[in-house]
Amino acid sequence: MYLNRNTDMIMVGGRHPMKARYSVGFKPDGKITALHLDLLINAGISADASPIIPGTIISGLKKYNWGALSFDVKLCKTNNTSKSVMRAPGETQGSLIAEAIIEHVAAVLSLDANTVRQKNFHSYDSLVLFYPESAGESSTYTLHSIFDRLASTSSYLKRAESIKKFNSCNKWRKRGISSVPLILKVRVRPAPGRVSVLSDGSIVIEVGGIELGQGLWTKVQQMAVYALGQLWPNGCEGLLDRIRVLQSDTLNLIQGGVTAGSTTSESSCAATLQACNMLVERLKPVLDRLQLQSGIVSWDTLISQVIPVFYNVSLCTVK
Repeated sequence: MYLNRNTDMIMVGGRHPMKARYSVGFKPDGKITALHLDLLINAGISADASPIIPGTIISGLKKYNWGALSFDVKLCKTNNTSKSVMRAPGETQGSLIAEAIIEHVAAVLSLDANTVRQKNFHSYDSLVLFYPESAGESSTYTLHSIFDRLASTSSYLKRAESIKKFNSCNKWRKRGISSVPLILKVRVRPAPGRVSVLSDGSIVIEVGGIELGQGLWTKVQQMAVYALGQLWPNGCEGLLDRIRVLQSDTLNLIQGGVTAGSTTSESSCAATLQACNMLVERLKPVLDRLQLQSGIVSWDTLISQVIPVFYNVSLCTVK
């Protein structure tokens, strides 16, 4: 059954609706000491990707130190359309729940929400205690500094004070401002890549990752320019125009994997770099020989000397 896109989007997909109830304990200064969360997740009529959502929701809560944290999460089968993964599936909902709790605590205590946020950020020691697998090195834990820099560069405090004055003078029109920290679990996956040089000098690249607005193809093209530029006369000017990225499929580039986890662009670029480096290794001796004979050698001349030998490299890079 082939569906048009509108019908497909009506029948399948979308983020998982949730119903969350929580009990939270906190001190007068806004420090949260305990949180219990009861969560019902509307999975729709079929499982689809719903089994991964509880874990990613809890992962989205990790940005704060809740002290004693407990939760009861249930996936609910309903007669609604099946829900699937979106960008940051589950982490978005988990972040929404976390911010609702922080805002609630701040409202009860009449404190600025950012003060409560900063009071409940993990320290590196608490991160190691609760989530040792995610802690990494001390120097890599930068949530505090990133949040402080955001407040500074955006003039958050000055703008918040201006908004407070505006709201006190306007009965019906109100303004607001908010700065919200987000975290996302990064997953590194193997990525295949193929770089082909055609007889007309054009370059065709295929990678396992797909372009969905994050600029993956642009990064892959730039990586190819960087790697192949040492074979191109006069720097890299004009090289980018010779490069095309094609959408691969499961026949011409098998086991491409999924585009997810915020690392597919980087792993696709790594595969492209390795493929280009092998091409450079093969073409450089020919280029050196031609340069000894006639000085500056154009890309087209170089390729005409190595064709009909077809240079095609397909690699899989794994980090």
